Amino acid sequence: MDESDTLTQLDPRYKTMMRVSAGVVAAVLLVAATIAEIAIPGWTGVVWLPVLLVVAYLVIYLPMRRYATRGYSLAEERLRVVRGVLFHSDTVVPFGRVQHIDVDQGPLERAYGLATLTVHTAGSHNASVSLPGLAHEDALAMREGIRAAIRRDTQ
Repeated sequence: MDESDTLTQLDPRYKTMMRVSAGVVAAVLLVAATIAEIAIPGWTGVVWLPVLLVVAYLVIYLPMRRYATRGYSLAEERLRVVRGVLFHSDTVVPFGRVQHIDVDQGPLERAYGLATLTVHTAGSHNASVSLPGLAHEDALAMREGIRAAIRRDTQ
């Protein structure tokens, strides 16, 4: 794969959405830490401090890092999706292998005007490739662009 391909960044609202999602997990951790602090008398902060550090990592740093390591390119009759913080993944989907395309929105995505484009391909290994963090309009436009390219190939 040509590393010189310029990748398109995901919508910036995706970082905020990931932070909100991580905030839900953080709230659960903070409640559990509070219960543990109450249950362990005389050891004030022994649970809270590590949990606060983990919460800060989950809510502040990790969404920025995940956002920075994701991108895509849509060129030359193929979709390239790059992602991964610890485990790097660079997936290329030729339009000729596409079976169908979904544009999905969960409640948080809908609230932020985002969507996930999922491309389903022929075969069993990596049979579907998801690209979250797209503006809803962009996801719909990408779906129509891929469908138009597939129609050109079949004619």
